[in-house]
Amino acid sequence: MHKEELIALHQFMYSIKESFEKENSNGIFSGYESLKIKPTQIHKSKMEHKHAIFVLGEEIAQAMKDVEPSASKRISDRMHELALKTEKEIDEEPEKRFI
Repeated sequence: MHKEELIALHQFMYSIKESFEKENSNGIFSGYESLKIKPTQIHKSKMEHKHAIFVLGEEIAQAMKDVEPSASKRISDRMHELALKTEKEIDEEPEKRFI
């Protein structure tokens, strides 16, 4: 996926997050908020937006557990795995620049 497409997906998921927060503002998106990245920050790297999407996806899935408990658990778990993977890739990214 191109960076522009990731940013568009990030923006879409951010809108979903805002909808959940209007209904229930109990801090369910604390992991995402701690990343300090928003879809409008286009200067951030492609990998940082990708990581934010996975963290946000995990937290959206957790917020959905009242609606569809079994599916949201699987989605949440997979998003968590992908978030960890991209976090490792972000940590390795500076090293790859010098190779």
